[in-house]
Amino acid sequence: MTKAIFLLTYLYLFVFPFNGVSQPTATEIVKKADEKMRGEKSSESTLTMEIIRPSWTRSVSFKSWSLGLDYSMVLITAPAKEKGQSFLKRKNEMWNWNPSINRIIKLPPSMLAQGWMGSDFTNDDLLNQSSVVQHYTHLLSGNDIVSGKDCYKITLRPKEDAPVVWGKVVLWISKGDYLQLKAEYFDEDDYLVKTESASDIKIMDGRIIATRYELIPADKTGNRTVLKLDAIKFNIPLTESFFSQQNLQKVR
Repeated sequence: MTKAIFLLTYLYLFVFPFNGVSQPTATEIVKKADEKMRGEKSSESTLTMEIIRPSWTRSVSFKSWSLGLDYSMVLITAPAKEKGQSFLKRKNEMWNWNPSINRIIKLPPSMLAQGWMGSDFTNDDLLNQSSVVQHYTHLLSGNDIVSGKDCYKITLRPKEDAPVVWGKVVLWISKGDYLQLKAEYFDEDDYLVKTESASDIKIMDGRIIATRYELIPADKTGNRTVLKLDAIKFNIPLTESFFSQQNLQKVR
């Protein structure tokens, strides 16, 4: 009897897919969530960032374009002091155009971990966008409830020599609709650096996505940054030629 129960349990858990559908791997889950937010090929978006500090707040509005993982461009549209400043990434190189000094400045890799425009988001978060699919290994480390949704909990560790900032990332991705609802970022010593939470789920350009992201640093009481997605279009016609230093100076 015991052997029969053991055999049935083994078949149920490991041979026959649960409810007739096999569970996706951790890498497949991360890939689906990543593509849902950035687009399978390309995207164009408008966003508003609110930087909140204990004694002041300020807002930055910008447009963003991306093509795959290798090309991205960001144009600041407000406030007036920073309006027209733009950022470009082509593969492993990044530049900043500042119209007030009429110069293009190449950004060194050491600036990836620095705050973008004084926010809690880094240059890596907004511009370089290290690939959570390609640059990390993925381990399904449990299940959890976030904002009332049943989520996969997935631990990411950087691959050897990967050009990333974090020593570990933990993601909570909802089952079924693959929304990344929470993320924790750790340094190389596994100390928590910041936590990101996603909310305001809406339909944009035909897909259900989160439109509000709040980032809270672990060691700076009262500091936080809120990023709101105002509009987005997925898989638009973009070519590599759009992401040029010439266009960096004139994109609008």
